[in-house]
Amino acid sequence: MAFTIKTWPQLVSEQVTAIQARAAGLVDTSVGSLMRALAESNASVVQWLQQLVLNLLATTRAATCSGADLDSWLADFGFARLPAVPARGRVTFSRFSPGMPALIPAGSTVQTADGSQSYRVVPDTANPAWSDDQGGYALAAGVAAIEVPVVAIHDGAAGNTLAGSVTQITGALPGIDRCINAAPMSAGQDAEADEAARRRFVAWVASLSKATRAAVEYAVLSMGQGMSCKVVENQTYEGALQPGFFYVVVDDGTGSPTSTTLSSAYNAIDQVRPFTSTFAVFKPVRLLAVIRLSVTTDGSVEHAAAAALVRQAILSYVNSLKLGQSLPWSMLVSLAYGVSPAITNVTGVTVNGGSADLLASGQQVIKSVDVGVS
Repeated sequence: MAFTIKTWPQLVSEQVTAIQARAAGLVDTSVGSLMRALAESNASVVQWLQQLVLNLLATTRAATCSGADLDSWLADFGFARLPAVPARGRVTFSRFSPGMPALIPAGSTVQTADGSQSYRVVPDTANPAWSDDQGGYALAAGVAAIEVPVVAIHDGAAGNTLAGSVTQITGALPGIDRCINAAPMSAGQDAEADEAARRRFVAWVASLSKATRAAVEYAVLSMGQGMSCKVVENQTYEGALQPGFFYVVVDDGTGSPTSTTLSSAYNAIDQVRPFTSTFAVFKPVRLLAVIRLSVTTDGSVEHAAAAALVRQAILSYVNSLKLGQSLPWSMLVSLAYGVSPAITNVTGVTVNGGSADLLASGQQVIKSVDVGVS
């Protein structure tokens, strides 16, 4: 609703004008007079009342409220803000003397060198080293290293860390000497922001009782933050015509969603799919980008430090690409220059050995762990 806000001088002026009009100039309303003081006092009270009205309006409308007030408003419709998502990745455990068997139990924890972020080992039944009986990853005698999945203990974007930053084992792991993450920890996100929750609420209302593409996409996107999908109808995954069938490629931000995530996506889509239609859910094909470039600095900064910042900027950008998003070759140059004004030239930029854009189809997502900056 429209609500006109008046300033304190406006309120005082309007009162004085009204008094003088009714009293035909017989009342003293000059500064310092009793009547003027009453008008100023009334204006202060009205300003306080205006603020109360504004606060009420701000907390009772989804378009203006925020935080807990927005959560309360959305809860009236059975709608909830998406929670924070923990970062995840893979850590390589290794040992100096692989002569004896060793075990890395699920739940074992590792942390960054500064101790600010911790991660726990999680089961991966697809890993040949996983043992249900022992509840962990078994290293046979002679095996020097093994890579296992980990998830941040605390949810949120703070768990996203650089490659090589997870180097400490928390507690004792007999037979294991060290650990390190070859690739960055990624996909961690803070709780859904107010504006994102408002947009998703509008999309939810628009999708109710509709077996449409929007409803299918909403079912996947509401599984959690970082989710993305591509819906293709009336054809198989291989491209053959098949009326009444559609498939959905689902990604959770990592480029390699687990079987549990794909199963959850299938169940969510099944609740909104058109009657008599059939569908299938697939994980994306990871299209790896091997990137090389050289930078020239003006001497005001350490060259190695500038090169490391360029590498991290490119990794962050590439690994944030969504399903079907291509990697423009020119963007790499722009990212390098944007890191520091001390970078005066960028040369030798290649993506997978060439100088063309890396294109991705709706079935592919571009990721990279191999960025070389000299």
